[in-house]
Amino acid sequence: MLKIRNLDSGYGKLRVLKNVSLHVNPGEIVGIIGTNGAGKTTLLHSISGVMRPWAGDIVFDNNAILGIPAHKIVALGCALVPEGRQVFAPMTVEENLLLGAYTQFRRKAGAAIHDELQRIYAMFPILQQRSRQFAGTLSGGEQQMLAIGRALMSKPAFIMLDEPSMGLAPLVVKEIFRAISSLRDSGRTVLIVEQNSKAVLGIADRGYVMETGSIVIEGTAQELLNNTDVQRAYLGKDYQRINE
Repeated sequence: MLKIRNLDSGYGKLRVLKNVSLHVNPGEIVGIIGTNGAGKTTLLHSISGVMRPWAGDIVFDNNAILGIPAHKIVALGCALVPEGRQVFAPMTVEENLLLGAYTQFRRKAGAAIHDELQRIYAMFPILQQRSRQFAGTLSGGEQQMLAIGRALMSKPAFIMLDEPSMGLAPLVVKEIFRAISSLRDSGRTVLIVEQNSKAVLGIADRGYVMETGSIVIEGTAQELLNNTDVQRAYLGKDYQRINE
């Protein structure tokens, strides 16, 4: 579904991504782990059209999307849940969700929008309870649910999430990752950038490790969990002993 080859990208004269190549197959959950500054967010911004890469190839669902504007990439079925949630604070929960369906409004798909809204409310019942509440008054976890729901309102086949566990309590993180896992069950493909390596590898099929703008390790989620370098750098020194 997604193929990236030799991608270079950056800001000004600063080269952040260096010959990055990866792929995501239909129906997979793929995780990208790494420390702050590894280039993970730059990668998602380059895929989603938020920034224009310098060189390389990005093919999504057989469409070459390098340099295509972000709104056209969303219309192709590729949505991004940004880092920090970035909900529209002065708007209500339902208004935020409906804004995510702008590509459907352009197609005059009123019934489909209503059906998708009900599916979001079924996934995150708290959002229905808060539907008339201003998004800026929600808790961090509720805002993350709203950001995911807003992205899903465009009915994407492929959804990318940037640090969905950031700043959330452990119980909320579990709820968020259960919801993300359910996306695969509904036939969607997922790419997650995450510093919480244990959480993302717990639900992913495969993963990549990024360091200083490059992919340095790749494999199945279990292979990464068993990799001593990954354990040492990203899973904590006690991970192996706890899991023996």
